[in-house]
Amino acid sequence: MSVWKRIKGILTKPEPPQAEKTMLELAPGDICEVSLVTYEVVGRVQNRARNAVVLTLQDGTAFRYLHIEERELTRYALYTPIDGRLDAPDEVPTLLDLDGRAYHLEEEYGGMVSTAGRTPYGQAGEQLVWQYQSDDNMLLRVEWQDRRFTLYEGESILPADIKVIRSS
Repeated sequence: MSVWKRIKGILTKPEPPQAEKTMLELAPGDICEVSLVTYEVVGRVQNRARNAVVLTLQDGTAFRYLHIEERELTRYALYTPIDGRLDAPDEVPTLLDLDGRAYHLEEEYGGMVSTAGRTPYGQAGEQLVWQYQSDDNMLLRVEWQDRRFTLYEGESILPADIKVIRSS
């Protein structure tokens, strides 16, 4: 090795390490841990206007959905799909009673979303969302896109219970 190459190697700055992805930046193929369960991210639905994302997580044959929204604080909620049916988006009630638990409407919004990977909806488009909470802090999420409803039941997750294991 020549002296000039050695000097050049000493003087060049090492490349900075790549910043680790945040939970909002995860995409299909990444691995994360939520409440001590390891999941592969297989899908992603993003609403840029709200700085929010719903990740489709897979653990074996089970699918869960992690809703992440960054406002003044980053909030996390883990959902499981449930069976249910509503007729029309303009007829969604402010109070839903499911299995004896009353859910109260907290927020209703809509916007354009982009999708990647395996998601409940095959393509990007306009999505309407209704978020409910019960008196015992259980959550209910109702989504309408492509002229169909999807319902999810879940709970809030503490930020300490979530971490990125591997990002691609």
